Amino acid sequence: MGENLRRIRNGMIKQTLIGLSMTVGCLSQLSEVYSQNSPKSTSCPSDLQRLTELMLKDLPSYANRVIQRERLRDRPFPSSLYIVVAGRPEFEPLPLTNLQYQPVLEDTAQQVFFTTLERQYGEESLVNLENYYWLFLTQTEKGWRSVILFSQLASLNDGGLPLPPEDASNGPIGQGIRLWLRDCVPEP
Repeated sequence: MGENLRRIRNGMIKQTLIGLSMTVGCLSQLSEVYSQNSPKSTSCPSDLQRLTELMLKDLPSYANRVIQRERLRDRPFPSSLYIVVAGRPEFEPLPLTNLQYQPVLEDTAQQVFFTTLERQYGEESLVNLENYYWLFLTQTEKGWRSVILFSQLASLNDGGLPLPPEDASNGPIGQGIRLWLRDCVPEP
């Protein structure tokens, strides 16, 4: 009977050690997954072109997370929209004072033009959309801030007229830009 008790005790010790090592292993993997999904602070350059390059690289993932969160909240976002890529920035500003009846935006706001490739899935179809964006940024003591964002969908028909621009500040791209700028820590 003493031999059986020793075997049972040794078996229980082995099972406890195995369970403990599995728990520690799972916790370390969970910690690694959590750190990969946590927003990492990006160093925010004061140079507009470098800032834009970094932002456009991360923008699809930020905007797609906005879309996913809105879907979970049953908000009216297109249910099958995904931002594939953002790029092709241009920095030649348009003069603003000539384009406004009553000046709202000063000529000191930094202007960036960029495009996105967005994909929308239907029940039996796939539509690729190219959107054009006009972003106004300003640099503050606390870093860069988005002033306003306009978007314009490319013509749906080859050679057709483009649709008029609309305020996209509260859409997935506008929210993604604000979140990215929030995570962006100004360089010393």
